[in-house]
Amino acid sequence: MQGLVYKSTGSWYSVRDTGGGFWDARIKGKLKIDEEISSTNPVAVGDSVKFDVEDDRIKTGIITDVADRHNYMVRVSPHNKNQKHIIAANIDLALLVTSIADPRTSTGFIDRFLITAEAYHIPAIIVVNKIDLLKTKHEFVLQHWQKIYGLAGYQVYPVSANVPETLTGLEGTIADKTTLFSGHSGVGKSTLINRLVPGIGLKTQTVSGWSGKGQHTTTFAEMFDLPGGGRIIDTPGVKEFGLIDFEKAELSQYFPEMRPLLKDCKFNNCLHTNEPGCAIKQGVRDGRVSEDRYVSYVAILESIEKKW
Repeated sequence: MQGLVYKSTGSWYSVRDTGGGFWDARIKGKLKIDEEISSTNPVAVGDSVKFDVEDDRIKTGIITDVADRHNYMVRVSPHNKNQKHIIAANIDLALLVTSIADPRTSTGFIDRFLITAEAYHIPAIIVVNKIDLLKTKHEFVLQHWQKIYGLAGYQVYPVSANVPETLTGLEGTIADKTTLFSGHSGVGKSTLINRLVPGIGLKTQTVSGWSGKGQHTTTFAEMFDLPGGGRIIDTPGVKEFGLIDFEKAELSQYFPEMRPLLKDCKFNNCLHTNEPGCAIKQGVRDGRVSEDRYVSYVAILESIEKKW
Protein backbone atom coordinates (compact mmCIF):
# COMPACT_ATOMS: atom_id res chain seq x y z
CA MET A 1 0.00 0.00 0.00
CA GLN A 2 1.01 3.62 -0.45
CA GLY A 3 0.56 6.44 2.00
CA LEU A 4 1.72 9.78 3.39
CA VAL A 5 3.40 10.10 6.81
CA TYR A 6 1.32 12.40 9.01
CA LYS A 7 2.99 11.85 12.38
CA SER A 8 6.25 10.57 13.77
CA THR A 9 6.65 9.38 17.34
CA GLY A 10 10.18 8.10 17.00
CA SER A 11 9.46 4.42 16.53
CA TRP A 12 5.90 4.51 15.13
CA TYR A 13 4.47 6.54 12.27
CA SER A 14 0.90 7.51 11.47
CA VAL A 15 0.42 6.92 7.74
CA ARG A 16 -2.61 8.02 5.73
CA ASP A 17 -3.38 5.70 2.82
CA THR A 18 -4.72 6.81 -0.56
CA GLY A 19 -8.29 6.17 0.63
CA GLY A 20 -7.94 8.48 3.63
CA GLY A 21 -7.56 5.77 6.29
CA PHE A 22 -4.83 5.95 8.94
CA TRP A 23 -2.39 3.18 9.84
CA ASP A 24 0.17 2.81 12.62
CA ALA A 25 3.37 1.70 10.92
CA ARG A 26 6.90 0.77 11.90
CA ILE A 27 10.10 0.81 9.86
CA LYS A 28 11.35 -2.33 8.22
CA GLY A 29 14.71 -3.28 9.74
CA LYS A 30 16.93 -2.57 6.75
CA LEU A 31 15.76 1.06 6.58
CA LYS A 32 17.36 1.65 9.96
CA ILE A 33 20.82 0.67 8.71
CA ASP A 34 20.70 2.06 5.18
CA GLU A 35 24.21 3.48 4.67
CA GLU A 36 22.88 6.24 2.42
CA ILE A 37 20.74 7.68 5.20
CA SER A 38 22.88 9.82 7.49
CA SER A 39 20.08 11.33 9.58
CA THR A 40 18.83 10.05 12.91
CA ASN A 41 15.37 9.48 11.40
CA PRO A 42 15.16 7.75 8.00
CA VAL A 43 11.41 8.48 7.75
CA ALA A 44 9.94 11.93 8.34
CA VAL A 45 6.55 13.61 8.33
CA GLY A 46 5.65 14.48 4.75
CA ASP A 47 7.32 11.40 3.27
CA SER A 48 5.48 9.29 0.71
CA VAL A 49 5.98 5.66 1.68
CA LYS A 50 5.08 2.12 0.72
CA PHE A 51 3.99 -0.20 3.50
CA ASP A 52 2.86 -3.78 3.98
CA VAL A 53 -0.24 -4.56 6.02
CA GLU A 54 0.72 -6.24 9.27
CA ASP A 55 -2.71 -6.50 10.92
CA ASP A 56 -5.76 -5.30 9.02
CA ARG A 57 -7.98 -5.44 12.12
CA ILE A 58 -6.02 -2.91 14.13
CA LYS A 59 -4.59 -1.09 11.10
CA THR A 60 -0.87 -1.69 11.59
CA GLY A 61 1.76 -1.91 8.90
CA ILE A 62 5.47 -2.06 8.13
CA ILE A 63 7.10 0.68 6.03
CA THR A 64 9.20 -0.93 3.31
CA ASP A 65 10.21 2.00 1.12
CA VAL A 66 10.46 5.81 1.16
CA ALA A 67 9.88 7.65 -2.12
CA ASP A 68 12.44 10.19 -3.33
CA ARG A 69 11.92 13.56 -1.66
CA HIS A 70 11.73 16.74 -3.71
CA ASN A 71 13.16 18.49 -0.65
CA TYR A 72 13.51 18.25 3.09
CA MET A 73 14.69 20.39 5.98
CA VAL A 74 17.08 19.39 8.72
CA ARG A 75 18.52 20.68 11.94
CA VAL A 76 21.12 19.36 14.34
CA SER A 77 19.87 16.23 16.06
CA PRO A 78 18.72 17.03 19.62
CA HIS A 79 20.55 13.88 20.74
CA ASN A 80 23.79 14.15 18.75
CA LYS A 81 25.25 17.46 17.52
CA ASN A 82 27.21 15.61 14.83
CA GLN A 83 24.13 14.14 13.19
CA LYS A 84 21.23 15.52 11.19
CA HIS A 85 17.58 15.22 12.14
CA ILE A 86 15.09 15.57 9.29
CA ILE A 87 12.36 17.93 10.50
CA ALA A 88 10.00 17.23 7.60
CA ALA A 89 10.00 16.36 3.90
CA ASN A 90 8.33 17.57 0.70
CA ILE A 91 7.69 21.10 1.96
CA ASP A 92 6.36 24.02 -0.08
CA LEU A 93 6.92 26.71 2.53
CA ALA A 94 8.89 27.08 5.77
CA LEU A 95 7.18 29.34 8.31
CA LEU A 96 8.88 30.58 11.46
CA VAL A 97 6.57 31.73 14.27
CA THR A 98 8.27 34.40 16.38
CA SER A 99 7.30 36.85 19.09
CA ILE A 100 8.81 40.14 20.21
CA ALA A 101 7.54 40.00 23.77
CA ASP A 102 6.67 37.12 26.07
CA PRO A 103 9.09 35.57 24.97
CA ARG A 104 11.49 37.45 22.69
CA THR A 105 12.80 35.57 19.64
CA SER A 106 16.41 36.44 18.85
CA THR A 107 17.30 37.54 15.35
CA GLY A 108 20.17 35.05 15.47
CA PHE A 109 17.63 32.23 15.78
CA ILE A 110 15.57 33.70 12.95
CA ASP A 111 18.62 33.95 10.70
CA ARG A 112 19.70 30.36 11.36
CA PHE A 113 16.22 29.15 10.40
CA LEU A 114 16.23 31.25 7.22
CA ILE A 115 19.71 30.06 6.26
CA THR A 116 18.64 26.44 6.63
CA ALA A 117 15.55 27.03 4.48
CA GLU A 118 17.73 28.73 1.84
CA ALA A 119 20.21 25.85 1.86
CA TYR A 120 17.43 23.35 1.17
CA HIS A 121 15.74 25.58 -1.44
CA ILE A 122 12.56 26.09 0.57
CA PRO A 123 10.82 29.50 0.49
CA ALA A 124 10.49 30.95 4.00
CA ILE A 125 8.33 33.55 5.72
CA ILE A 126 8.36 35.07 9.21
CA VAL A 127 5.24 35.34 11.36
CA VAL A 128 5.38 37.74 14.32
CA ASN A 129 2.69 36.52 16.71
CA LYS A 130 1.14 38.21 19.76
CA ILE A 131 1.06 41.69 18.24
CA ASP A 132 -1.89 42.45 20.55
CA LEU A 133 0.62 42.37 23.43
CA LEU A 134 3.09 44.84 21.92
CA LYS A 135 3.96 48.02 23.78
CA THR A 136 5.42 51.11 22.11
CA LYS A 137 9.02 49.94 22.49
CA HIS A 138 8.06 46.60 20.91
CA GLU A 139 6.40 48.36 17.97
CA PHE A 140 9.78 49.84 17.06
CA VAL A 141 11.30 46.35 17.09
CA LEU A 142 8.54 45.08 14.78
CA GLN A 143 9.16 47.92 12.35
CA HIS A 144 12.89 47.19 12.45
CA TRP A 145 12.32 43.49 11.72
CA GLN A 146 10.03 44.37 8.83
CA LYS A 147 12.73 46.64 7.43
CA ILE A 148 15.74 44.31 7.71
CA TYR A 149 13.95 41.16 6.59
CA GLY A 150 12.01 43.00 3.91
CA LEU A 151 15.36 44.23 2.56
CA ALA A 152 16.48 40.60 2.46
CA GLY A 153 13.38 39.64 0.47
CA TYR A 154 11.33 37.94 3.19
CA GLN A 155 7.67 38.55 3.95
CA VAL A 156 6.90 39.38 7.59
CA TYR A 157 3.35 38.77 8.82
CA PRO A 158 2.35 40.53 12.08
CA VAL A 159 -0.54 38.51 13.55
CA SER A 160 -2.37 37.69 16.72
CA ALA A 161 -3.78 34.20 17.02
CA ASN A 162 -6.51 35.74 19.20
CA VAL A 163 -7.56 38.29 16.55
CA PRO A 164 -8.91 36.36 13.53
CA GLU A 165 -8.88 39.33 11.15
CA THR A 166 -5.07 39.54 11.43
CA LEU A 167 -4.75 36.05 9.96
CA THR A 168 -6.36 36.70 6.57
CA GLY A 169 -3.14 37.42 4.67
CA LEU A 170 -1.37 34.46 6.23
CA GLU A 171 -4.26 32.11 5.43
CA GLY A 172 -4.06 33.14 1.78
CA THR A 173 -0.30 32.54 1.68
CA ILE A 174 -0.42 28.99 3.08
CA ALA A 175 -3.54 27.89 1.16
CA ASP A 176 -2.97 24.73 -0.92
CA LYS A 177 0.64 24.42 0.30
CA THR A 178 2.40 22.05 2.67
CA THR A 179 3.80 24.48 5.23
CA LEU A 180 6.29 23.66 7.95
CA PHE A 181 5.62 25.57 11.19
CA SER A 182 8.58 26.04 13.50
CA GLY A 183 9.51 28.31 16.39
CA HIS A 184 10.57 28.60 20.00
CA SER A 185 8.31 27.13 22.66
CA GLY A 186 6.00 29.80 24.00
CA VAL A 187 5.63 31.92 20.85
CA GLY A 188 2.03 30.76 20.41
CA LYS A 189 2.58 28.32 17.57
CA SER A 190 0.03 25.80 18.84
CA THR A 191 -2.57 28.51 19.47
CA LEU A 192 -2.03 29.81 15.94
CA ILE A 193 -2.41 26.35 14.40
CA ASN A 194 -5.58 25.77 16.44
CA ARG A 195 -7.01 28.92 14.82
CA LEU A 196 -6.00 27.85 11.33
CA VAL A 197 -7.20 24.26 11.74
CA PRO A 198 -10.29 24.43 14.00
CA GLY A 199 -11.10 21.40 16.07
CA ILE A 200 -7.69 19.75 16.37
CA GLY A 201 -7.18 20.97 19.94
CA LEU A 202 -3.39 21.18 20.14
CA LYS A 203 -2.20 21.63 23.71
CA THR A 204 -1.12 25.14 24.62
CA GLN A 205 0.76 26.46 27.61
CA THR A 206 1.52 29.88 28.96
CA VAL A 207 5.03 31.23 29.17
CA SER A 208 6.82 30.48 32.41
CA GLY A 209 6.64 33.59 34.57
CA TRP A 210 10.00 33.22 36.26
CA SER A 211 12.04 32.43 33.16
CA GLY A 212 10.12 34.20 30.40
CA LYS A 213 10.53 31.06 28.32
CA GLY A 214 7.89 28.85 26.81
CA GLN A 215 7.16 25.31 27.84
CA HIS A 216 7.34 22.50 25.29
CA THR A 217 3.83 21.48 24.18
CA THR A 218 4.57 19.57 20.96
CA THR A 219 6.65 16.41 21.37
CA PHE A 220 6.62 15.00 17.84
CA ALA A 221 6.13 16.40 14.35
CA GLU A 222 2.59 16.05 13.03
CA MET A 223 0.75 17.10 9.87
CA PHE A 224 -2.80 18.51 9.70
CA ASP A 225 -5.09 19.18 6.74
CA LEU A 226 -6.19 22.79 6.30
CA PRO A 227 -9.96 23.21 5.87
CA GLY A 228 -9.61 24.98 2.51
CA GLY A 229 -6.81 22.83 1.12
CA GLY A 230 -3.17 22.41 1.97
CA ARG A 231 -1.43 21.09 5.07
CA ILE A 232 0.42 22.33 8.14
CA ILE A 233 3.32 20.41 9.65
CA ASP A 234 3.63 21.23 13.35
CA THR A 235 7.08 20.65 14.83
CA PRO A 236 8.40 20.57 18.40
CA GLY A 237 9.46 23.91 19.84
CA VAL A 238 13.22 24.31 19.59
CA LYS A 239 15.55 26.27 21.85
CA GLU A 240 18.32 26.61 19.26
CA PHE A 241 18.50 26.02 15.53
CA GLY A 242 21.93 24.48 15.10
CA LEU A 243 23.45 24.39 11.63
CA ILE A 244 25.11 21.27 10.31
CA ASP A 245 27.19 20.53 7.20
CA PHE A 246 27.69 24.22 6.41
CA GLU A 247 30.99 25.50 5.02
CA LYS A 248 32.27 28.99 5.77
CA ALA A 249 32.83 29.78 2.10
CA GLU A 250 29.20 29.09 1.16
CA LEU A 251 27.44 30.83 4.06
CA SER A 252 26.96 34.18 2.30
CA GLN A 253 25.10 32.42 -0.54
CA TYR A 254 22.27 31.75 1.89
CA PHE A 255 21.70 35.46 2.55
CA PRO A 256 19.49 36.49 -0.40
CA GLU A 257 20.44 40.16 -0.13
CA MET A 258 24.13 39.25 -0.38
CA ARG A 259 23.90 36.91 -3.38
CA PRO A 260 23.72 39.60 -6.11
CA LEU A 261 26.83 41.29 -4.69
CA LEU A 262 29.12 38.27 -4.36
CA LYS A 263 30.43 38.47 -7.93
CA ASP A 264 31.75 41.97 -7.25
CA CYS A 265 34.11 40.98 -4.44
CA LYS A 266 37.79 41.41 -5.33
CA PHE A 267 38.63 37.87 -4.23
CA ASN A 268 36.66 34.75 -5.16
CA ASN A 269 37.22 33.23 -1.71
CA CYS A 270 36.20 36.39 0.16
CA LEU A 271 34.59 35.68 3.54
CA HIS A 272 33.47 39.32 3.81
CA THR A 273 35.21 40.04 7.08
CA ASN A 274 38.70 41.57 6.72
CA GLU A 275 39.36 41.26 2.99
CA PRO A 276 39.94 44.38 0.85
CA GLY A 277 37.58 45.10 -2.04
CA CYS A 278 34.64 43.31 -0.39
CA ALA A 279 31.32 44.06 -2.09
CA ILE A 280 29.31 42.85 0.89
CA LYS A 281 30.91 45.32 3.28
CA GLN A 282 30.37 48.03 0.68
CA GLY A 283 26.76 46.88 0.46
CA VAL A 284 26.40 47.46 4.20
CA ARG A 285 27.76 50.98 3.80
CA ASP A 286 25.39 51.61 0.87
CA GLY A 287 22.36 50.27 2.75
CA ARG A 288 21.81 47.32 0.39
CA VAL A 289 22.65 44.90 3.21
CA SER A 290 21.40 45.69 6.71
CA GLU A 291 24.02 46.07 9.40
CA ASP A 292 22.07 43.72 11.67
CA ARG A 293 22.07 40.94 9.09
CA TYR A 294 25.78 41.45 8.42
CA VAL A 295 26.59 41.25 12.14
CA SER A 296 24.50 38.08 12.30
CA TYR A 297 26.39 36.68 9.30
CA VAL A 298 29.75 37.27 11.01
CA ALA A 299 28.53 35.67 14.25
CA ILE A 300 27.28 32.59 12.40
CA LEU A 301 30.52 32.43 10.40
CA GLU A 302 32.49 32.36 13.66
CA SER A 303 30.22 29.66 15.04
CA ILE A 304 30.97 27.48 12.04
CA GLU A 305 34.70 28.02 12.62
CA LYS A 306 34.23 26.73 16.14
CA LYS A 307 32.28 23.72 14.83
CA TRP A 308 29.28 24.91 16.86
